[in-house]
Amino acid sequence: MPTGFAALDAELPWGGWPPVGLCELLGEGPGDGFGLVLPALVRLGADSRWLLLVDPPWHPFAPAMAARGLALERLVVVSSGEGCAWAAEQGLRSGACAVVLVWGGRWDTAALRRLQLAAESGGALAFLFRGSTAARNPSPAPLRLQVWPGEAGYWVRVLKQRGGPAGALLSLSDDGTGLPGGRLTPRAS
Repeated sequence: MPTGFAALDAELPWGGWPPVGLCELLGEGPGDGFGLVLPALVRLGADSRWLLLVDPPWHPFAPAMAARGLALERLVVVSSGEGCAWAAEQGLRSGACAVVLVWGGRWDTAALRRLQLAAESGGALAFLFRGSTAARNPSPAPLRLQVWPGEAGYWVRVLKQRGGPAGALLSLSDDGTGLPGGRLTPRAS
């Protein structure tokens, strides 16, 4: 499934988001990375399955999401509190959800593995939004991206991808394109 960002699609071995499984988006703010997954939500909303948001850090603003093309009638928002991992696993494993987006929760390696297996067994895509300090810890996720806001969109560093190299630094603009070249070579520090 295309990400909606040509430079990111070119960098990922799937030509976009993985078809199923766990993707981690690591950032400083709780909403960092949501704009990256919005094009996928729009595409998946055309499916007959649900789009599940578990413990989003804000109340989704329906008019803005509808203006971006999101099928609001397919959107389910759950406030689970301490049951975040359980709610996400149930949504993924059920087969009723095309995608599950998750914020918050406590995630050790075993919990992340359960989330990955639930996504695979339910044929769904899971996006887990975590703080950037989580990059220090191992993860079974096939894809881990570090995301932070840029002047005209997003900066994305590929921390891990199954079947491809890590380390790419991308500058992505809000219109779905990359800045000229899309891929940047990190400066030596």
